[in-house]
Amino acid sequence: MCLGIPGKIVSIDDAPRKLATVDIGGVKRRINVACVEAGVGDWVLVHVGFAMARIDERAAAETLKILQELGDVP
Repeated sequence: MCLGIPGKIVSIDDAPRKLATVDIGGVKRRINVACVEAGVGDWVLVHVGFAMARIDERAAAETLKILQELGDVP
């Protein structure tokens, strides 16, 4: 089973290498966005350092709420 965590893209750090920084519950991580078309302000599902899908803000909020209830996200 794999788990995608919603993160909001806050910057594109290296466009040729498809690297971006996402904010996941206040923690910023560098990820690869080669698998999706996304830019600053977009929400993506992150799994092992890769953005696997672009999602809307409502879906991201619902998922983060559930993860917070489970105690997995601050």
